[in-house]
Amino acid sequence: MSRIRVVAAGCGRMSTNFLKAALETGEVEIVGLVDPELSRAQERRAELGLDAAAVGDGLEAMLRQQRPDAVFDIVVPSVRHGIATLALDHGCHILTEKPMADTMDHARDLVRAASAAGLVHAVVQNRRYHPGVRRIARFLRSGAIGDVTGVYCDFFLGPHFGGFREEMRHVLLLDMAIHTFDVGRLFSGGAPRTVWCREWNPKNSWYAHDASAIAVFEMDSGVVFNYRGSWCAEGLRTSWESCWRITGTSGTLLWDGEQDIRAELATGRGSGLFSACEAVTVPELDPRDRVGGHRGIIEDFVQAIRTGEPPETAGAENIKSLAMVFGAIESAEAGRVVHIDGETR
Repeated sequence: MSRIRVVAAGCGRMSTNFLKAALETGEVEIVGLVDPELSRAQERRAELGLDAAAVGDGLEAMLRQQRPDAVFDIVVPSVRHGIATLALDHGCHILTEKPMADTMDHARDLVRAASAAGLVHAVVQNRRYHPGVRRIARFLRSGAIGDVTGVYCDFFLGPHFGGFREEMRHVLLLDMAIHTFDVGRLFSGGAPRTVWCREWNPKNSWYAHDASAIAVFEMDSGVVFNYRGSWCAEGLRTSWESCWRITGTSGTLLWDGEQDIRAELATGRGSGLFSACEAVTVPELDPRDRVGGHRGIIEDFVQAIRTGEPPETAGAENIKSLAMVFGAIESAEAGRVVHIDGETR
């Protein structure tokens, strides 16, 4: 079966792992690399040994030249809508970095355009493809701790990125929390309904704008999802996957975001104040579970192109996670609970 011919738009630092993962699948041929700074496209071609790939500083010219099957959108969020629209206009399937758009109106426009064109539009939510996330999601769906009632997570890191992130408004919510919100939505088994959020910028922050936040989401399943996070927290950092507690009607699961996943199930009222509980094993990965971060995303994207079946992170589905981000931002700015509209109409 022939490989999917792809043009990569955006060749900054973030593109390296993305493109390496694509090449590892054996399913993709990178036929073009585009960046407004041509030197970055040339650097990425040399770094990855893509000698046969064309390089350029304009996407439209590259699309006309190479006529690819798909575009990898690895650009900064502020120009994503234009890049994705151009790719769709040229009949290309598109796999776009998160967030899928810089506004909800742009997100809805892309979902509608992809649907009208019959093209695959998927979003890089690579945290969904973490082995721990896969194990937990399957465990929760099995009802092992009853119905999920609450999802709680902590995200505390202090990365010194430099570059655009340190000048970005709502940097934690818009650039990173989308991953955590998406996983929280997966674990809760519902769509977001309301959110209350508070943002602030601690005095030690090296970011120009708010880099810490607390958000409480009510899901349509009745689950409450509680998020606490900071991108300027020095010391005792959490995993990039956050630290999680998930409560159910019959028990609780804890995950440190790395290797430690544990659960306890209530077995009945004990002789004292608390119910008797016993440890429950969280099963290992199922052979059907897609893992591998970016590689898992890209494999699903390729499969969707070949089969016509929507990928797990299709834009029409992922827009609900993006709505959580913009709902949280609106709540933080307004200082009140807001309704979340993740519909694509």
